[in-house]
Amino acid sequence: MKINWHIKHFNELSAKEFHDLLQLRLEVFVVEQDCVYQDLDGKDLISFHLLGADLNGKVVATARVIPINELKVEIGRVVVNNSFRKDGIGQKLMKETIQQIEHLFGAVQIKISAQKYLLNFYLALGFIATKIEYLEDGIPHIEMNLNLKK
Repeated sequence: MKINWHIKHFNELSAKEFHDLLQLRLEVFVVEQDCVYQDLDGKDLISFHLLGADLNGKVVATARVIPINELKVEIGRVVVNNSFRKDGIGQKLMKETIQQIEHLFGAVQIKISAQKYLLNFYLALGFIATKIEYLEDGIPHIEMNLNLKK
């Protein structure tokens, strides 16, 4: 499956692109995972958004990159449309996100708040789990980090 990737700061997103990424996030997190949460938390405004679109232009994957400081960024709102998960798009999304972070920020630490059931998925990408486990919106999460090399 061919996916076209592009990353934009919030200020560069078109209204349609922001609509499409929100639609996908709500489709997966609220409807599919049955998790009521406040998606619009103000962090989108300072973030870069990676969008993955199929050949018809439909956004099927997205991730949010939040600059924390000059040494750390956070990846959040990682989501792939249900019909594309079997094609390995989640792994491609994360690899592309990491590549874009390295291009934009250099050798930084990447923090992620991973849903605990995805622990092995993120470990395979090089993330290291901290001992910090917690409930976020009623779902078990674990904090993980990846240090990009200089």
